[in-house]
Amino acid sequence: MKDQIINIKESNNDEEILSLFRSEKTVNSGMKLLMQNHRQSLYHHIRRMVESHEDTDDILQNVFVKAYKAIAKFEGKSKLSTWLFRIATNETLSFLKKQKIKVVGSETNENMLNQVIAEPHIEGDQIIELLQKAISVLPEKQKLVFSMRYFDEMSYADISQVLNVTTGGLKASFHHAVKKIEVFVKENQEL
Repeated sequence: MKDQIINIKESNNDEEILSLFRSEKTVNSGMKLLMQNHRQSLYHHIRRMVESHEDTDDILQNVFVKAYKAIAKFEGKSKLSTWLFRIATNETLSFLKKQKIKVVGSETNENMLNQVIAEPHIEGDQIIELLQKAISVLPEKQKLVFSMRYFDEMSYADISQVLNVTTGGLKASFHHAVKKIEVFVKENQEL
């Protein structure tokens, strides 16, 4: 029941945003509402993949610019949030490739973990630190799937649309990620 209420609310917001983009007089209001409704979730999604707050803000700005330019082509085959997550994921992966940052188990992941822990707005609880460290060493695909499913609470169907992967493959990636995280936590937990 809760999911239905959320989907109806999100659907109404999507319709309102899209209707504002249909008129030149209300485009700015549409963009403001789009950013207001999706900024926080997109920021956190991007932030889990990049090292710094500044890079996250830059990528997020690019996401909104791309969304603004392409919203007329949005066909409504998915939720607006799913479409935005796809843009955010693609922009983030492009940024990482340009920076030649290797997301999979590298020094950069250790640096990312240290920066995430040092950020004042992120809790420094030991289990959170351990979870972040475990996530940072996952392969890129598992890291993305786990973050989208666990932190963003996206359905497998939505993740499938964002990453253009089958739901069966996503479930397997999520399962493997969870198992790796469990092993990592057990091996690194302070008694």
